[in-house]
Amino acid sequence: MITITTAQWYAWIAAFVWPFLRIFGLILAEPVLGHASVPQATKVGLAIFISLVLAPVLPPLPTVEPASAAGILIGVQQLLIGLAIGFTLRIALTGVEAAGQLIGLQMGLGFAVFFDPQTSAQTAVVGQFLGLFAILTFLSIDGHLMVINALARSFSTLPISAEPVNPGGLRLLADWGGEIFRTGLLISLPVVAALLIANIAVGILTRAAPQLNIFAVGFPLTLAAGFFALWFAIPFMGPAIEKVFEQAVLVGLRIVEQLVPVR
Repeated sequence: MITITTAQWYAWIAAFVWPFLRIFGLILAEPVLGHASVPQATKVGLAIFISLVLAPVLPPLPTVEPASAAGILIGVQQLLIGLAIGFTLRIALTGVEAAGQLIGLQMGLGFAVFFDPQTSAQTAVVGQFLGLFAILTFLSIDGHLMVINALARSFSTLPISAEPVNPGGLRLLADWGGEIFRTGLLISLPVVAALLIANIAVGILTRAAPQLNIFAVGFPLTLAAGFFALWFAIPFMGPAIEKVFEQAVLVGLRIVEQLVPVR
């Protein structure tokens, strides 16, 4: 007769639950797999599937009961680690959307906003357009597979342990938050520069002919120049966005390395 002890049950539960929490945290924070349009059941199912695949090859787990206080702390720690990895990609996508908002503001489309279900807030139409473009670019470079690969590597770099993580990784995550402004400025700079030239031309024109209505002439001209500059710049934005996402995945791995407990 086969007998299963309570310790064995706890070991089997822990071998699935703790990896699941790290994986689920990443999916919640990641901008594509965790998008608001993806059903919650799909997110949970994907996390369960990845957990079942990775669980047999994970390093040895701590001998702690999952329902104990120490076990709950380990679970919370794994959830935060997954959120930290996914948040790096969220910051990269937000930087691209910030570039769209800067472009829309310079074009005079600051009033053209849509409700974004992802952030539950009003988003500029150009920002939402560049956000969708960034997501399609992310999928075209197999970014979702890169994220899953980085997640699998994180279990080797930072195994599941009862030891508290090193807070240095959180400092690196906070520093990465400045990438929103850097990415937004660099991606929007060509279009913003072209719009600046168009605005200067409109200013000179209205100065030379004061009888011209700046609102009747300047707004259509700025809008047309903005669309033309955006159309011209879109092919060059793809490689830049690809580089931003690749850098975000590398930063996620660096954060995991910085979270390794100091012994």
